[in-house]
Amino acid sequence: MPSRRYSKFIPPSLSMSELVCQKLDNDATDLLIDKWLERPHRPDAYYDWFQRVRERRHAANANARKEQLLLWNKGVFVPENIFTRTVDTGRLIPLDRTWVTHVYHHKSMSRLNMMPVIFSMLPELMLLRGMHDRGCDEIYVLVTDLKRQEMDQVTEYFKYVCQNAVNGPCKPSVEQKINHDHMQLTHILDRQRRTPCFPQLDLTLRAILYEKKPPFVVLFSHQTMSYSQILFANALFVPSKEVYHDFPSGCPNPGCTDNCCELIRFPKKGLETAVVLCTKRKVRYRYGRRTKPREMCNWVNCHICFTDDPVHGSHTSEGGSEGSTAGSSEGSEVFIDESTPRFAGLVCSRCKLVKYCSPEHQRMDWEEHRRVCMKPAAD
Repeated sequence: MPSRRYSKFIPPSLSMSELVCQKLDNDATDLLIDKWLERPHRPDAYYDWFQRVRERRHAANANARKEQLLLWNKGVFVPENIFTRTVDTGRLIPLDRTWVTHVYHHKSMSRLNMMPVIFSMLPELMLLRGMHDRGCDEIYVLVTDLKRQEMDQVTEYFKYVCQNAVNGPCKPSVEQKINHDHMQLTHILDRQRRTPCFPQLDLTLRAILYEKKPPFVVLFSHQTMSYSQILFANALFVPSKEVYHDFPSGCPNPGCTDNCCELIRFPKKGLETAVVLCTKRKVRYRYGRRTKPREMCNWVNCHICFTDDPVHGSHTSEGGSEGSTAGSSEGSEVFIDESTPRFAGLVCSRCKLVKYCSPEHQRMDWEEHRRVCMKPAAD
């Protein structure tokens, strides 16, 4: 149960927060995406990066259905033609799925519209939203005015608290360090007149992580010489280094590669630079969402999960041609384990990147999957 009084060691209740929450619904997200696409593509660092993604054709191998992927194989530069592998269900879904954004800010900013805040980090949010099939329909952003060094100190504090205070009572040395760092940050931010104050920032962030259990929370800073930080609840939610190693920094200068200019600290090097709040499995207070990666049928309304057990037999089902509206079920493989009655799924015979539980679901998903389905590049 969340605490009804403020505590640094017990998750607080979100009802205690004094921050104002501004909600941007799915229509507002659609409007922002349309405005982002209306910008001239060249020169544009994000468009150039997606062009490089388009040139990276996937290889046909067994691990391709389990690793993170970002594919733009066909069509013009729009979110519905760019597909990403979800980390929770293993599906290949387009980036056109919208979300609801909850923006928490100080009451002094109540008259301001928060849409420019989301617009400034829209590509990053689109990619992070696309990595999650479930549990990411709502994104939480806390608006601050922290400078770069202050953002680093606050980030380290949250990492330490979420990793050491998740089981309730702490060791005296840990409790002493948390109290000291909390008091120090409170005095530093009060002296600089930062808003919101650190106790409210700490209360709101930990309450969101505990009650809403999002996969990540964004600490946004509107300071011109600072950056925004992404706090991940689990290491599984961190973008892959192999996919995002050359992701643009967000600097308005298209040729800039300096990390000091980045507007949002996107973990281009994976776990090396990502901020993961909790690494323990068994905890008393769970901050953020935890998920077990699964491999599910690619049809979005199907709930069948496939086994990862080794299989001995195989069978090839018959279906329509690869380019037909009936789907790409020609040559789809059905793996059957003769020792156990488990079903390992139908693999798309053309791209070999997705699985289905039946030819019917493959046909139902074809209208969406056809925008990315193509033969893999040679090894």
